Amino acid sequence: MDCREVTKTRIPFKERPDWADVKPVPQDDGPCPVVPIAYTEDFSETMDYFRAIYVADERSTRALQLTSEAIQLNPGNYTVWQFRRVVLEALGVDLHEELKFVDCIAGENTKNYQIWHHRRWLAEKLGADAVTNELEFTKKIFSQDAKNYHAWSHRQWVLQALGGWEEELAYCQQLLDDDIYNNSAWNQRYFVITRSPLLGGLVAMRELEVNYTVQAIRASPENESPWRYLRGLFKNDTQSLVQDSQVASVLLDVLTSQNSHVHALSFLLDLLCHGFEPSQELKSAVDVLTPQSCSPDLALTKKICSILEHADPMRVKYWNWRKSTVRVQSAQSQNADRLANLSMQG
Repeated sequence: MDCREVTKTRIPFKERPDWADVKPVPQDDGPCPVVPIAYTEDFSETMDYFRAIYVADERSTRALQLTSEAIQLNPGNYTVWQFRRVVLEALGVDLHEELKFVDCIAGENTKNYQIWHHRRWLAEKLGADAVTNELEFTKKIFSQDAKNYHAWSHRQWVLQALGGWEEELAYCQQLLDDDIYNNSAWNQRYFVITRSPLLGGLVAMRELEVNYTVQAIRASPENESPWRYLRGLFKNDTQSLVQDSQVASVLLDVLTSQNSHVHALSFLLDLLCHGFEPSQELKSAVDVLTPQSCSPDLALTKKICSILEHADPMRVKYWNWRKSTVRVQSAQSQNADRLANLSMQG
């Protein structure tokens, strides 16, 4: 029976000849329930019959059909789903057909934990045969909800447990081409370059990924996702981050443009805290953005915090705290800044 037709064609169990031998087990709410739930008649009867076959541990075709109806009425009932798995195994049902049932139920319940758990169980049973279907299913979900956590979690599990890595980076590329602000796609891209057994790992992919990321930053410097991704490309290797010429270049490009500077300044501040030695051009770019109320002798890190207090008012207290705790530049660097300022004034 098509899961969408269950409620339309439903006949009460008490009127079905094949259920005449079953005595329903009503729900026991105790002698004095404080707030009894107003279940529909269909729901109450279905669950009464479900309790009966559950207690009897009946693993039959009619028990499987009953779980279908119970799930239609409440897709979140984990006990029904668990018993359904027991029955499926006992009957040796074609699990590809079961996937069709789950597809139908999932259409209007894409964030239901029980459905995704059941789907993973099916994929585990089917093994490599399920890979293409599961990857396509999650694509369908993303077309409706690009940030569905359950679908992304399931997709990552499929890749790691069953395979299917071959086209995953290209899929991430497609998603980002469609929407460069899709932070879920950025997250998946990072997952792929760090976990795929086909790409050689983060270090092997770093140069290509940095190239891609700085292009994305130049196109949309106000987009936080590529900035976060860029940091991730140098995870546990801040020395390489500090020394990467592309990073310094994109910072200068953004800070000398008319675009939003918040993420670039935040990134530069963290670089400075890791020992980055900025060029005079970068220092000058920061000076142009610095509020006139700031002393010209103020350390570069504190200048950046002062700019961010104005440019990012939602986090003004955070930037004020950073300014009070950030490591001050060395005396040598401060003297160099003063000399440069005097030179420009002259």
